[in-house]
Amino acid sequence: MNKDKRIFVAGSTGMVGSAVIRQLTKQGYTNITGSHHKRKPEKQDHVQYVKLDLLDQKAVENFFSRYKPSYVFQCAARVGGIHANNTYRARFLYENLEIQNNIIHQSYLNGVDKLLFLGSSCIYPKFCPQPMKEDYLLTGPLEHTNEPYAIAKIAGIKMCEAYRDQYGCNFISAMPTNLYGPNDNYDLENSHVLPALIRKFHEAGIRKDPVVEIWGSGAPKREFMHVDDLSGALVFLMNKYDGRAFVNVGTGQEISIKELAGIIKKITGYGGDLHFDTSKPDGTPRKLLDVSRLINHGYEPSITLEEGIKSVYEDFKENYARLIST
Repeated sequence: MNKDKRIFVAGSTGMVGSAVIRQLTKQGYTNITGSHHKRKPEKQDHVQYVKLDLLDQKAVENFFSRYKPSYVFQCAARVGGIHANNTYRARFLYENLEIQNNIIHQSYLNGVDKLLFLGSSCIYPKFCPQPMKEDYLLTGPLEHTNEPYAIAKIAGIKMCEAYRDQYGCNFISAMPTNLYGPNDNYDLENSHVLPALIRKFHEAGIRKDPVVEIWGSGAPKREFMHVDDLSGALVFLMNKYDGRAFVNVGTGQEISIKELAGIIKKITGYGGDLHFDTSKPDGTPRKLLDVSRLINHGYEPSITLEEGIKSVYEDFKENYARLIST
């Protein structure tokens, strides 16, 4: 990427988008545009924030026509954990399709040099062979609880491939594993498992609760990546990768939910017991990505899980009032 050309980070107030902006700024990019809809971010050097509703087709069209970005990071999405995905099925499908359709199509119409579409590891079949290779896409049924979200993300991958095939667009896709980091969502109704556990243990410690309840059996295994490792990978791919095939982005290491809870319990200093509610769904049994394609292109993550959770918990304690109100 040319460091003087305009870079548009869609979803720049979210966990991933804000990490991408931090990474770009760290690497010396000076012409960055982000979008905000409800929450205006703090002013930053070399970053211009524009109020933009990405669900509004005309507004997105006007934005691209006016600002003419050369590079686009499509990090915007309606996201949530098992409960949110399973409860708001229509909303997750509609809004994610609408957002990515608007951005990808306008990137084509306005001659964007390169676009990176960000997907999710939930695109793979529920009982996918482990670790999950990119070639396993569409080889079996999806996990029911997040099927609408997964279908939207699969559509985004196929849209990038189709625009490349028909129009010659340099649109690439990256599929990240489960993420955590600064600006995560700590709402217990729709957050992912790691931030939800951090909040649960922290508040249980304050109240001196004797037990923390955790959804499911604790047996499912998950892979977790710090969002700063992800953002490094995304900027790397924008500079080094031009392939049609999408790329898994993860650590290549997995841990059970029970083990994860034990680590977070230790880091937060909670002294009570754990109760696993087996009446609640577990979701997919395992979700480990094969990241050999990424590593073979020259990028490897560097933040260990325990190191990452420690830093995230310090940030959570420092910004507790703001994080639980957003």
